Amino acid sequence: MTSIKPAPNGMGTFATRLAIFAMAVGSFGIGTGEFAIMGLLPNLAADLAISEPHAGHVISAYALGVVVGAPIFAIIFARAPRKPLMQALVAIFTLGHFASAAAPDFWSLIALRFASGLPHGAYFGIAALIAASMVDHGYRARAVGRVMLGLTLATLLGMPLAAWFGQGWGWRPTFTGVGIIGMLTLAMIIRFVPGVASGHRSSPLQEIGALKRPQVWLTLGIAAAGCGGMFSVFTYVVPLLTEVTGVAVVWIPAILALFGIGMTLGNILGASMADRSLMPTIGGMLVFNIISLAILPWTALYWPTACLSVLLVGFTAAIGTALQTRLMDVAADGQTLAATLNHAAFNLANALGAFFGGLAISAGWGWASTGPVGASMAIVGLMLFVVSVRLERRHKRAIAY
Repeated sequence: MTSIKPAPNGMGTFATRLAIFAMAVGSFGIGTGEFAIMGLLPNLAADLAISEPHAGHVISAYALGVVVGAPIFAIIFARAPRKPLMQALVAIFTLGHFASAAAPDFWSLIALRFASGLPHGAYFGIAALIAASMVDHGYRARAVGRVMLGLTLATLLGMPLAAWFGQGWGWRPTFTGVGIIGMLTLAMIIRFVPGVASGHRSSPLQEIGALKRPQVWLTLGIAAAGCGGMFSVFTYVVPLLTEVTGVAVVWIPAILALFGIGMTLGNILGASMADRSLMPTIGGMLVFNIISLAILPWTALYWPTACLSVLLVGFTAAIGTALQTRLMDVAADGQTLAATLNHAAFNLANALGAFFGGLAISAGWGWASTGPVGASMAIVGLMLFVVSVRLERRHKRAIAY
């Protein structure tokens, strides 16, 4: 089995960086496949002769696939070498998108989107573990962040490009395009990603054992609650900008690009901060989330501050890499399951944020109420973080005595 040793600079040789880039391309393809359909719902609904809310179930089916697939792949294939497993995950994702493009009706599309989502969380978890194993310990978060950079770039470039392409050619060619990215990713992984030794070989029971650790559940809870606010705002950001801020529809794509820029900057800076000081980064970002979301009802009133808020809400994604790294530290022998569950938790955050934000809007609190709702979720995340820190300190004192 070949492996790549990290160079003295911490982030490894050129070959190491090329391997991480290959996995980032996969992140870009998976992110584009997840987000592209959001801009094509009217097109898909018209083509399949269904309502737009009904078409929205296609998004839910994919998210459900992510939540279901993450633990299944981690537990069943606990003993599998990581590189072949990642290749299999990319192959399933690729075939799922080619098949989705050819779906004959709505219900077959629902089934295929569910299947396409199954490898999502497992891919990100395995890729994060491989990237972290290829660099010095103090550079793990940055390595993971570079893999996740593909996901943030999907919101900045992949989603608008797919929406633009889909408006002209339809949703089916868009899924085909994502499948082609999957093929490219598979070829790059085969060529550039080494068969990195995973160290201690886990077993299904050891992976499940990670769920007995309170710190694993607390970290997943921080992700689900603390990051839900970002999705609460982003889900309803278009009507917020048009109805509250008064932005012309023609400017919406440009403002949405600010969200992608914020996510990209958050990914880069957050990973660097996490390598320097992991727990303070998580706590500090939760406080940042609370403030940036709580001020939305006032910043949304004027377009310059509304644009700034969109950028800041995107930046809150900086906590993602830090939480991924934290799970690696607390999962012990259940590394694979914990790493994959992180993305299941983020999809749960997506669902919870959209749900609670929708409840506030339906109650007549207005589009800007999604900000305070999101801030409330981040407060819950901060409370879980405080519990996590106190438990860890108590554990260290117990060991010391």
